[in-house]
Amino acid sequence: MKVAVLGECMVELSRQAAEQFKLGFGGDTLNTAIYLCRCNGKADYFTVLGNDSYSQTMLEAWQDEGVGTEHVRIKDGHLPGLYIINNDESGERYFNYWRQNSPVRSMLTDFPEVLSEIQEYEVIFLSGITLSLFPQDDLIALFNCLRQYRRKGGQVVFDNNYRKRNWMNLSTAMDVFTEMMSLTDVALISFDDEKSIYGAHSLEECIDRWADAGVGEIVVKDGHHGCHVYKDNQRLFFPLRSVLTPVDTTAAGDSFNGAYLAAKLRGKKIEDCIDTGQQCASTVIMHKGAIIDRDIVLIGGSL
Repeated sequence: MKVAVLGECMVELSRQAAEQFKLGFGGDTLNTAIYLCRCNGKADYFTVLGNDSYSQTMLEAWQDEGVGTEHVRIKDGHLPGLYIINNDESGERYFNYWRQNSPVRSMLTDFPEVLSEIQEYEVIFLSGITLSLFPQDDLIALFNCLRQYRRKGGQVVFDNNYRKRNWMNLSTAMDVFTEMMSLTDVALISFDDEKSIYGAHSLEECIDRWADAGVGEIVVKDGHHGCHVYKDNQRLFFPLRSVLTPVDTTAAGDSFNGAYLAAKLRGKKIEDCIDTGQQCASTVIMHKGAIIDRDIVLIGGSL
């Protein structure tokens, strides 16, 4: 089963030492697509790039990872976004972005056929950052597409991934997220992001909010505290095998998502899906950058 992944990838500069940076690429949904493929899943990526050398390098790198690129559009005269990662002593990451003119922002206007193409897949994955890219009219078109898609039996997977700077105001973000969650079958959400949107509240309140909205499978990622799961009207808790001191937390949640989905789509039990996701993320956070070197073995990727 192949997943349609919708979002943005940018050029990445990750600090290695002093003022030395490593050039790479990343973006929450692309990170998920790559780790899904590294864990023996299948994904096609839907985005827009420029016709520059960096875009071409990204495209070739995705193909080498096994991510399908036949639906990647090219927009002449445009450049992909750029971000720089810095980390504090605890490994927590901080970003600076240059992405205002990223060509993916007008994807659904320039290439409306994308909304028909994603309906050919059994699973669609997107994130809160994906939603923040699009103007209101395009969001309405996307939500109508997802509504029709689910009526035909398609499954929507959503990661909340909230970034305050990407939104006009909190009220707009809350409205968009509420609509999106009403169209979501599997929610892979960060509790930290939930608290950024809805203020301080308990995990139970978080799960209740989205279970009452009709989400059937909810995974709440709570960092080193482990994962809380709502599925089949049951609530489960999965602690981490061990708590690590991370080098770089970039893509921790994204890599969890990819590994979790790869296991889920192979029919694994929920406990195996969570374990696969946690082990994959625990490997990724011990290395710099969103996409770690391919020769690093992903623990859990063979489950």
